[in-house]
Amino acid sequence: MPKPSNLDNPEIAAFAWGRFRRMMRLMGLITLAAILIGFAWLYWQHGFVSVHVYIGAALGIGVTIMLTGLLMGLVFLSHGTGHDESIDDNIDADWQDNEN
Repeated sequence: MPKPSNLDNPEIAAFAWGRFRRMMRLMGLITLAAILIGFAWLYWQHGFVSVHVYIGAALGIGVTIMLTGLLMGLVFLSHGTGHDESIDDNIDADWQDNEN
């Protein structure tokens, strides 16, 4: 039977998800800054080419940074609340049985 997760506790979960939301807001600001820097670099290198180039650059930069921040944030959330330790790891027991 798996151990209970700290995310089952409403107070701990509220704190953890609040911290996650703050981190995602910060990542949104960093993403916006990176997009603006990318626009400036594109304009400096090539001038105004087409609006489609700028839309594609904004989407590429924005999705990449936000997805990276989201995945890393979930890793931090899972580890910070002890949720990782609550998982029942049967694979480890299988490996130990095969070694003997």
